[in-house]
Amino acid sequence: MERKYVLAINPGSTSTKVSVFNGHKEFRTKKLDHVMEELSRFESIADQYEYRLDIILDWLREEEIPLEELECVVGRGGLLKPIPSGTYKVTEEMAKDLKIGVQGQHASNLGGLLAKGIGEKEGIPSFIVDPVAVDEFHDVARISGLKEIERRSLVHALNIKAVCHRYATENNTTVDKLNLIVAHLGGGITVSPILQGKIVDANNANQMGPFSPERAGGLPVGDVARMCFSGDYSEQDMKKMIQGKGGLMSYLGTFDGREVMKRIDSGDEYAKLIYDAMAYQIGKEIGLCGPVLKGDIQGIILTGGLAYSEYLVDYIKDMVSFMAPVTVYPGEDEMEALNKGARRVLDGEEGFKIYEEEVE
Repeated sequence: MERKYVLAINPGSTSTKVSVFNGHKEFRTKKLDHVMEELSRFESIADQYEYRLDIILDWLREEEIPLEELECVVGRGGLLKPIPSGTYKVTEEMAKDLKIGVQGQHASNLGGLLAKGIGEKEGIPSFIVDPVAVDEFHDVARISGLKEIERRSLVHALNIKAVCHRYATENNTTVDKLNLIVAHLGGGITVSPILQGKIVDANNANQMGPFSPERAGGLPVGDVARMCFSGDYSEQDMKKMIQGKGGLMSYLGTFDGREVMKRIDSGDEYAKLIYDAMAYQIGKEIGLCGPVLKGDIQGIILTGGLAYSEYLVDYIKDMVSFMAPVTVYPGEDEMEALNKGARRVLDGEEGFKIYEEEVE
């Protein structure tokens, strides 16, 4: 039986998205929702492994896709130790770090574990592609201003790298010959200067940079410190305000940009002010990336779910288009990005990397 399919696995907090690709074409896809009551019985995310594995295998059987026809399995990368960009073979050392969550517990840690489980069952390769832990920072970008705190590279690497590859292909070049600024505009917002294909700096979307639909972004630290010790808020309260109840949610009670646009269109001036402020902060963050690349910028890319908003995109373009041409790739097709990362290895365009050889 011919091995012709790539299975991509993207675990989320309450669902697992699965897609089967034949070459570069998506053949089957499904979002497998999980019942919270079922997930709550597991003490850790790693404990959900067998539960999610069984659901994925059941789906493959329902779709009549034999495991014998899988060429490889690729999973969403998790919170590993800092590593360079690339497609990585899932090794025992990587699996160990995914299980313990060396940089934190997140459902994406299951991506590599599930890929490895299915791959080993069939004797085929298992990979991850450009995990959140991709770290290509310049050393100077790690310095925060306070010795006890280091700036860390935790970015939307999968989509950022995918749109860089797409831009390079469309412009008949390769990513290592390009300097770009990429703004990933989603529930969290990451803005990154890309130097010859590498993410050499970025804001941590959970803690700094522009505010987003549900995250507070960079805040005046003195005022935050006063809030922390005012006695009015618990540590959990503060964490939720920074991530989950910040940004648009804090000001407007919604994280849905479409809802905000409806309010603006109906004449809500306050909603317009807040949405404009988010766009303004994104534009300003893009501007901060210019000096990192010393003004040598071939393009600016806007991507992620918010890039569907023409209003937001036009506001940002008006601010930054003097720096370089602006290209818009709305949305983020993580499944396609996983497949493309695996295909580059399968087709011999690049070699896979070994996690333990890349970790410093």
